[in-house]
Amino acid sequence: MPTNFTVVPVEDGQISSPDGDGESPGEYEKAGLYAAGNETPGEDSPFLTISEHERSCDGKNMALFEEEMDSTPMVSSLLNKLANYTNLTQGVIDHEKAESEDGVKKVTIKGPQMGTFIGVFLPCMQNILGVILFLRLTWIVGTAGVLGSFAIVFLCCTCTLLTAISMSAIATNGVVPAGGSYYMISRSLGPEFGGAVGICFYLGTTFAGSMYILGTIEILLMYIVPEGALFEDKMDEPVSQRNNMRVYGSCCLALMAVMVFVGVKYVNKLALVFLSCVILSIMAIYAGVIRTVIAPPDFQVCFLGNRTLKNDHFDECAKTKFNTTTELWQLFCNGSSSLNASCDAYFAQNNVTQMRAIPGLGSTAITDNLWGNYGPREILTVQNRSSVDAEDPNKDTENNNNHRLYVFSDITTSFTIMVGIYFPSVTGILAGCNRSGDLRDAQRSIPIGTIMAIVTTSIIYMSSVVLIGACVEGVVLRDKFGFSVKRTPVIGILAWPSPWLLVIGSFFSCCGAGLQSLTSAPRLLQAIARDGIVPFLEVFGHSKSNGEPTWALLLTAGICEIGILIASLDDVAPILSMFFLMCYLFVNLACAVQTLLHTPNWRPRFKFYHWSLSFLGMSLCLSLMFVSSWYYALASMLIAGCIYKYIEYRGAEKEWGDGIRGLSLNAARYALIKLEEAPPHTKNWRPQLLVLLTLDSDLVVKHPRLLSFTSQLKAGKGLTIVSSVLQGTFMARSADAKRSEENVKASMAAEKTKGFCHVVVCSNLRDGFSNLIQSAGLGGMKHNTVLMAWPLHWRQAEDSSSWKNFIETVRETTAAHQALLVAKNIDLFPSNTQRLAEGTIDVWWIVHDGGLLMLLPFLLRQHKVWKKCKMRIFTVAHLDDNSIQMKKDLYMFMYQLRLDAEVEVVEMHASDISAFTYEKTLVMEQRSQMLRQMHLSKTEREREIQSISDESRSSIKRKNHMKEPTPNTLQVPGMSSLENEGQRNVKAQGGHPEKHSPVSDHVQMTWTKEKFISERNRHHDATLGVRDMFSMKPEWGNLNQSNVRRMHTAVKLNEVVVNKSHKAHLVLLNMPGPPKNKDGDESYMEFLEVLMEGLDRVLLVRGGGREVVTIYS
Repeated sequence: MPTNFTVVPVEDGQISSPDGDGESPGEYEKAGLYAAGNETPGEDSPFLTISEHERSCDGKNMALFEEEMDSTPMVSSLLNKLANYTNLTQGVIDHEKAESEDGVKKVTIKGPQMGTFIGVFLPCMQNILGVILFLRLTWIVGTAGVLGSFAIVFLCCTCTLLTAISMSAIATNGVVPAGGSYYMISRSLGPEFGGAVGICFYLGTTFAGSMYILGTIEILLMYIVPEGALFEDKMDEPVSQRNNMRVYGSCCLALMAVMVFVGVKYVNKLALVFLSCVILSIMAIYAGVIRTVIAPPDFQVCFLGNRTLKNDHFDECAKTKFNTTTELWQLFCNGSSSLNASCDAYFAQNNVTQMRAIPGLGSTAITDNLWGNYGPREILTVQNRSSVDAEDPNKDTENNNNHRLYVFSDITTSFTIMVGIYFPSVTGILAGCNRSGDLRDAQRSIPIGTIMAIVTTSIIYMSSVVLIGACVEGVVLRDKFGFSVKRTPVIGILAWPSPWLLVIGSFFSCCGAGLQSLTSAPRLLQAIARDGIVPFLEVFGHSKSNGEPTWALLLTAGICEIGILIASLDDVAPILSMFFLMCYLFVNLACAVQTLLHTPNWRPRFKFYHWSLSFLGMSLCLSLMFVSSWYYALASMLIAGCIYKYIEYRGAEKEWGDGIRGLSLNAARYALIKLEEAPPHTKNWRPQLLVLLTLDSDLVVKHPRLLSFTSQLKAGKGLTIVSSVLQGTFMARSADAKRSEENVKASMAAEKTKGFCHVVVCSNLRDGFSNLIQSAGLGGMKHNTVLMAWPLHWRQAEDSSSWKNFIETVRETTAAHQALLVAKNIDLFPSNTQRLAEGTIDVWWIVHDGGLLMLLPFLLRQHKVWKKCKMRIFTVAHLDDNSIQMKKDLYMFMYQLRLDAEVEVVEMHASDISAFTYEKTLVMEQRSQMLRQMHLSKTEREREIQSISDESRSSIKRKNHMKEPTPNTLQVPGMSSLENEGQRNVKAQGGHPEKHSPVSDHVQMTWTKEKFISERNRHHDATLGVRDMFSMKPEWGNLNQSNVRRMHTAVKLNEVVVNKSHKAHLVLLNMPGPPKNKDGDESYMEFLEVLMEGLDRVLLVRGGGREVVTIYS
């Protein structure tokens, strides 16, 4: 444990004494010299958690750094903490905490004391050498041949050795806490890969438990107590054998689960016993091989013709003995001992012979066993024996009970099947890494112990393949269960001094391996659950008071039961091979990625690694997966992929400094550099949006529908940068900026907008938006389009900054050659959950500025919200244009652009400027002039505007006839004061205005020259009012004629657009450019207001100065 000490300030001459002389640390703390840091233990901390006392600075020597002690601890305390670092397993820590919380005396837990041999080498040996060695290696050698078996062993051992090299590099790149392989993979490849591979490793470990239990039951029922079988069907022996495996396997699983539940300490105490059994069994095999040179054991194999017989039912391998029938005769002659009995046809026509099962090391058996002998499921035959086929052998054996007397090959064999069955024998290389929390020096022990264990076991396996092939006859080797040698394991007849030594040793070895799997698998699942990356597994992170993962153990037992119900060791082995191979694949991938990225933190103490070795190991793992079983490989990849996507979609966000993130950064950097070489071609152009948001006083997004429209327009494609500006200084509002960014990200998630978020703090909003337009993005991934909302109620605003900032933004996007989208009434736009009924998206193509107007509806219609809408293109024809030809050309242009749209040409003939236009322009200019000259409060400004307007129009006298608006009537907002003035003028002339409802914000005015002539012909009594209207002409002459023309265009165009598109779901209009003279900025806003009047959803579009659509392929 760390030692707490105090640095005495000697220079100051104040030495602490027991009497309390001098200043004590407590007094310094009261004086504020101690800055206690918040204790936030976690993996993201740079080193280890430093206690509050160790963060403090004693005396005055370190007073210069006292304000930073919460984040930068004293070096002395840090070094002391690192030197005394202990890494206990999670179960021990939980047990220690539980006892201390209950008030019981705290148990002192000793630090890890295991070294390389005990902590890594022996556990790896115990896990690698097991059931496959004792029960299947001889069968693999007999089926695949010595060369084929040697190739299988060499490939699998090479795969595990390369994986161990990669694992050693990762394990020595820093402290590996308890968690072992899962911790390494997840922290190297990120939570998504880590969770997926961790669960695959968990499933592999669980199915390994199933395989070891099935091996245990196979040894028990096949060799130790064969009479204990509950099911026995002489007509279908494999089915009855599997049923026995299911029953006894389930009972064995329950017993082992209870042992693990009671306490893992009992399992650990038995580990040495189980390991001793493994070592003694292997020594017995080598002793038996040496013995074959001196005196080969006398095990005889009996043949009928060229068929191998099961000799556990008879003692004499002969038909008769001294003219007396034997037990073999009775078995083939329906139990009759008479020499004249009716016997099996094949038995009658073929002789019974026998041969030595183990000719010895000095024989020529290795030449006979050199090549493979694959075949279908059939009777086991030998080639050097003569045979007379009385009938079809398969038919003959299926029609009577005599087939149970022959040795059968129970499955169809091939090289790939042999690989899948053998590979579990080399798994277990991560056993030492899983004990990292119990090692004295994990960074030294894991590489040395694991590699030495792999080398040792590889030598054992390769030598066993050669020695077995050189000592035992091939037909005996192909007898999987040893029926031809008195129901004894084939490798057991080779053992010395007795086959029972190997039978008992292999039995306890399988039991121990099964218990170890049931012990480690729940803890692996608990580690995954406690990481919180898979939400539905959180319940399995809980444990009882002593740290035992009870719920994880129950789930492990349930999954293990699935493997037991398969009831075949040969069928379970390929399943766990897939999961282990996938785990090893990602260990190699993690090492290769970290090596190639050259991340600063990648500094392994183990130096004998290279990225090429990791890639070779990864390729070998992938090849072995598909060689073993391509459908199991695809299934395991599918499971891992589903887990990956689930964690990515629902899992908690974790930042572990993983290599995949670094790989993504490198790939992004490379792509950005390539993108910057040349601008995108027109065919690749798509709107890369910079969305300018406005936040309210609570720093919440004011118009979230702007984000909805962004997602509908982008559909997750291309670049989206959502940004906002806070006014002030960054030092003062850094916390607000962070909170604003979190709120914007939450709104983006709610509106399903994929992109980046950026909130900046600037002295004023205009400069902030200008900085974003200029500098947002990186390299080739810069925005080319700006999206913003129309400033509503800009007339009623207390200051003019809102619309001035808007116009400056328009100017800057134009100067930056970026497109601009302005959405009016954005709160009326549909949300992502809405589905618009059949309607239209109307495009009013007034001027051509790159074709963005045509591209936007096409992109919108890709989204489900706008999918049912049709696209309509309108363009305007003037007096000297051929509207018919224009329509044909427009239709052909849409056809060449591959856009499905209706086209229409609207004729707008030249007409005189209406009185309403003059009046509107006059009011607009007077308001602008007054606001420029006066800096009044809101109330004073409104009063002054009203008085000046009354004074300037005192000569206007007319009658205000309230009538129903005609289809050509233009509705203009903001003219309430003018209407009231007209009513006052009528009263001054003695007129009687008609009674009507309260005046709305819209005034109907249809004053044009043609309208005036028609009205004069029908209403002769209105002559006086018309003369009063023309009496205003001197004031019209003082108006800016450019403003009059612009207002006239806005009025006429609005009238046409409202007439054609008032029912459209969305109207897209060309956005006119702002005036070069800033004195006309407010007039520009008025023009746009008039242009969009009477339309619900409007999107003003301004191109970026380049073509964005093309007719070419």
